[in-house]
Amino acid sequence: MSRAWQEDAAAASRAGRDRRSADRIIVEQVRQAVLAQRLPPGTRLPETTLGEVFGVSRSVVRKALTRLAAEHVVSQRPNQVARVRAPSVAETRDTFAARRLVEGEVVALLAGRLDAEALNTLEARVSHEAEAYAASDETARIEHSLAIHHLLAERSPNRVLGTMLTDLILRTSIVIALYKHPRVASCYLPDDHPALLAHLRNGEAEAARQGIHGHLHALEERLELGSRDASPDLMSIFARHAAV
Repeated sequence: MSRAWQEDAAAASRAGRDRRSADRIIVEQVRQAVLAQRLPPGTRLPETTLGEVFGVSRSVVRKALTRLAAEHVVSQRPNQVARVRAPSVAETRDTFAARRLVEGEVVALLAGRLDAEALNTLEARVSHEAEAYAASDETARIEHSLAIHHLLAERSPNRVLGTMLTDLILRTSIVIALYKHPRVASCYLPDDHPALLAHLRNGEAEAARQGIHGHLHALEERLELGSRDASPDLMSIFARHAAV
């Protein structure tokens, strides 16, 4: 085996790793923008535009979009531009029903079982969420709220339920972004997370379950279940992460 061949193979391997890294970055940034409700459902995601935003080839973008489609974040149809998924009203109701079942069971299992570190982290997130709401910083408020629920998913004693909850958190964020009432600035329910934290700390499994059920019911009731569309500027949304 010649040295030149080895060098070429090493270069090809590095290039492959770089492409995979770029692919992952695009997936993570699009997913996070959807979770934070900065990238509305129905948004077109042209391969050329995303390539320019992130400074990568269309083939890298195509791989990222394929992964996002597998995660139910985007919709892809033959010969059409990919879009952020826009679930139907029926799917929205199914999503909330599934999340109530799954997250209700997760918090019931976690009640009285979280260690001090996890409880302190939850307490900090709950406090930061309230502070962000008071400061009218909706982006930060959503991030703290998501972090609370993701921590519950990560700590679930039943890993299958935890994985399901992670997926449902993303799906719920998509439908809230799509159907949130335009005159409602925030879907914040100030008493819900502090009460849930208390139930988890005190080992009150059924109260935690019912608290999550009520929380998700209230969020669903705040939605305006109708059609929307949006065409945001992708460059402005991903400006900090361009040229990966």
